[in-house]
Amino acid sequence: MKTARLLVLILGSVILNHGCTTDNAKSREPVDYVNPYIGNISHLLVPTYPTVHLPNSMLRVYPERADYTTLKLRGLPLVITSHRGSSAFILSPFQGEMSSPGPVISYTWDHEKISPYSYSVVLDEQDIGVEMGVSRQSALYELSFPKEEKSNIILNSRHGEMKWDGKAVSGYQNLDNRTKVFIYLEPDIKPSFAGVLKEGRADESLTEASGRNAAILLSFPERTGTLKLRYGISFIDTDQAKKNLEREIKDFDIARIHSEGRRIWNEALGKIRVTGGSEDDRIVFYTSLYRTYERPVNITEDDRYFSAFDGKVHDSEGVPFYTDDWIWDTYRATHPLRVLTEPVLETNIIRSFLRMTDQMENPWMPTFPEITGDSRRMNSNHGVATVIDAYRKGLKDFDLEKAYEVSKRAVMEKTLAPWSGKPAGRLDEFYKEHGYIPALAENEKETIPEVHSFEKRQAVAVTLGTAYDQWCLAQIAKELGKTDDYRYFLECSYNYRKLFNAETDFFHPKDSKGNFIMPFDYKFSGGMGARDYYGENNAYVYRWDVQHNIADLISLMGGNENFVTRLDETFNEPLGKSKYEFYAQLPDHTGNVGQFSMANEPSLHIPYLYNYAGQPWRSQKLIRTLLFEWFRNDLMGVPGDEDGGGTTAFVVFSKLGFYPVTPGSPTYNIGSPVFTESVMDLGNGKEFKIVAVNCSEENKYIQSARLNGREWNKPWFSHDDISDGATLELVMGPAPERQWGSGPDSAPPSAEKIE
Repeated sequence: MKTARLLVLILGSVILNHGCTTDNAKSREPVDYVNPYIGNISHLLVPTYPTVHLPNSMLRVYPERADYTTLKLRGLPLVITSHRGSSAFILSPFQGEMSSPGPVISYTWDHEKISPYSYSVVLDEQDIGVEMGVSRQSALYELSFPKEEKSNIILNSRHGEMKWDGKAVSGYQNLDNRTKVFIYLEPDIKPSFAGVLKEGRADESLTEASGRNAAILLSFPERTGTLKLRYGISFIDTDQAKKNLEREIKDFDIARIHSEGRRIWNEALGKIRVTGGSEDDRIVFYTSLYRTYERPVNITEDDRYFSAFDGKVHDSEGVPFYTDDWIWDTYRATHPLRVLTEPVLETNIIRSFLRMTDQMENPWMPTFPEITGDSRRMNSNHGVATVIDAYRKGLKDFDLEKAYEVSKRAVMEKTLAPWSGKPAGRLDEFYKEHGYIPALAENEKETIPEVHSFEKRQAVAVTLGTAYDQWCLAQIAKELGKTDDYRYFLECSYNYRKLFNAETDFFHPKDSKGNFIMPFDYKFSGGMGARDYYGENNAYVYRWDVQHNIADLISLMGGNENFVTRLDETFNEPLGKSKYEFYAQLPDHTGNVGQFSMANEPSLHIPYLYNYAGQPWRSQKLIRTLLFEWFRNDLMGVPGDEDGGGTTAFVVFSKLGFYPVTPGSPTYNIGSPVFTESVMDLGNGKEFKIVAVNCSEENKYIQSARLNGREWNKPWFSHDDISDGATLELVMGPAPERQWGSGPDSAPPSAEKIE
């Protein structure tokens, strides 16, 4: 009776068994290296979920549990509507009679196997085998029931409606902001009983349930053996959910769903091919690349899409609509990675941002566009960076003039106060007049209404982030020939200078009278998450948050020697308190190497900054160290919040050997590759190849380099150097070659000077 379940376990083991594989690396395809479990156990916060989905697709699922160490699953998921969200609908199977079953059943579980496109598990107390496969807007479950008893399923909506029409279960869940997610689900066997589940009893006289935990129970005859359930989802309506299902899954063949999902993932992941490195290097690399495809998601359904930005259904006009993108996290590396490997996708994402502005009450570039609209989280308005970065690297199939206007309005008309979508107020007026966000002294009462009660002013973080945004605006204005705007925003891009404390070489908050807040502790002042002055990280991280003008930062610090000393200090300075006390105040500031935080996005460019000060060998050593220490093939192999590709894009770039320190500048810093050869498909038959001769764990230092056959003595290259196809050849060795890339004219470019 357990044959079907055994086959499920064998298939799952074949699909995803990284620990016991004996096959040759040459026979493995990219998707075989993906381990969705990496990072499922957190150091402190929640880094990753083992998400099953197709690249940038609307339907995503993962096991619903508090965390990986939880001993029970809360039913089986049908659709996750947001990153870190709960499943909108839950499937709960059981056999025989169950006393007062609730709308959702919790299960002990075993033999779980997950790949990017499939899920299998055994609900061991029930002895039920589960197999799943996903498409873009639909999925298929196959349940194996070993007992000679009737088989049952409960279908639950957390807050909405569920009904049975004699053939299928359909319904919806209410989300936030006028948004609903709809479902249409068909079993392959007609049930012998169907009814509404209320207070642990099923009522056959009712076929429709609504409200909290609306649930339908379906019972099937004894000896059912295998039950298959296919379903589609929609953000438009139930009819569209049915159409999505019928378009994508025409039968109940789960092997076909798996095969198609595997093909699609290999096509996406195969845009970058790597050779060499260790088995774990390849697993961490392709798993990181898979993470960058989790968001944003295409919610276009048969050339229509529902937009929470105005609560209406729109015609897509042939251009897919993407949302669910936390731009504060992803502008740094995830968007620049797509510029290289997925230029059409990245263009359509930017075009989606511009559509959102047409649908908003205020036409401001979004900051955190989600399924339910723009949540305006974090600080600054970095959507502008995605625009100029793409445009400067050749992606021009979008309206740059419109992008400039909505980005300019986001900076000038929306408040700069973090986590707020309110119009500009007194805080913003002060910034425009004085060039910095004024800070409050410790225990000084807040009087500005747009300031979030928990997120505070983040005075230094917002000042520095806005200076960068204004540099991006200056670059767009320059492209559009808006000379006056260019000069205005270029001058504003130097506003970080207003908070630089030359006596300490830190960015130090000032009050409204221009005085530095004193006394001050650069590690711990600012309350929870240092939010009064910084944002999730302390002053040691924000010391380097001038990614658009590192040359000027070096000048402020008195030159290369002191700049390097301060960098070293960041990586060597102790926590200053016990870990318990440090993380109680700074829970996002994890993955520590001294005061550096590998776990939070504002730190990602810092390891590359030695390139700007004539000592690129230090960056090479440090990058290899950080990759080895913090990104591993194990359950704790991600140091902090991953944020839908925000952190793992750093891993993809850094393992390849380069990184976009300044989105908006068409340049890349060179680090230390871990593979002997990497080939990136740039589209149109063009490839960027990185060959690392003698590369190994020990040979991490660049001895010499050639780019397209020419001797290359700079720790950076431009996008134009590689856009038509290129080969970067690096000769690696075990000791630093301190002269390579160290010349005074070798440093990566920074912002132009104010004229």
